[in-house]
Amino acid sequence: MSSRVEAALDRARAEGRGALVAYLPAGYPTVDASIEAVKAVIANGADVIELGIPYSDPVMDGPVIQRATVTALENGFRVAQVFDIVRAVSQGTDVPILVMTYWNPVVQYGIDRFAADFAAAGGAGLITPDLIPDEASEWIRAADAHDLDRIFLAAPSSSPERMKQAVDSSRGFVYAVSTMGITGQRGDVDAAARSVVASLRTAGAEHVCVGIGISTPDQVTDVVSYAEGAIVGSHLVAAVESGGAHAVGQATALLVRGLGRA
Repeated sequence: MSSRVEAALDRARAEGRGALVAYLPAGYPTVDASIEAVKAVIANGADVIELGIPYSDPVMDGPVIQRATVTALENGFRVAQVFDIVRAVSQGTDVPILVMTYWNPVVQYGIDRFAADFAAAGGAGLITPDLIPDEASEWIRAADAHDLDRIFLAAPSSSPERMKQAVDSSRGFVYAVSTMGITGQRGDVDAAARSVVASLRTAGAEHVCVGIGISTPDQVTDVVSYAEGAIVGSHLVAAVESGGAHAVGQATALLVRGLGRA
């Protein structure tokens, strides 16, 4: 089994640069509009796409993503539609598409059924922020059966044992949370991110991407100086909110300037 996400990160590294992981909510503001937004982000240089499944209780999400989540749900988004979005986008690109989701929607849909449908649509793997590795055995089995990446989170508060669990259980990359708290744009990415990444390296991680709080090309440059990729969410969602696919494409192009392309 091979990881398309790891391949994308390795390709960026071989080109002498970091990678941009771009987060957008599925179905925001509508399914068709979200497909166009994802295509615009890819066209402007994103290396990996992270599609968020709207959820009624998004405890980790900041106000920008929460607003988008509410809008998508009010417009009738259903979990199964994420496969339509992945299918529509993946047919025209080799950029891997991840889904970030709270665990309850996957359980309600059926873990193996979700994995099978996602893989069939062309998806690459899942980021599961509220699922810890020692409670993830059923998901790990399903992911292995359908050749999907499984990405777990590590935070400044994670113990060395938790760091090691995240490294050993992840495939694709380990998601290093840059700061404690909810997502959103910040003036400075917390210096704790460097410490988290260093701890993950000690635990054996080869691929680490940093998320939460990244919104400028300079912050992207800083993050990819010590991690394989920078994850940007709220900044891109705000661009969709203000100007749709065109605006988020422009925002992506600016962020890409921070990747250090050789």
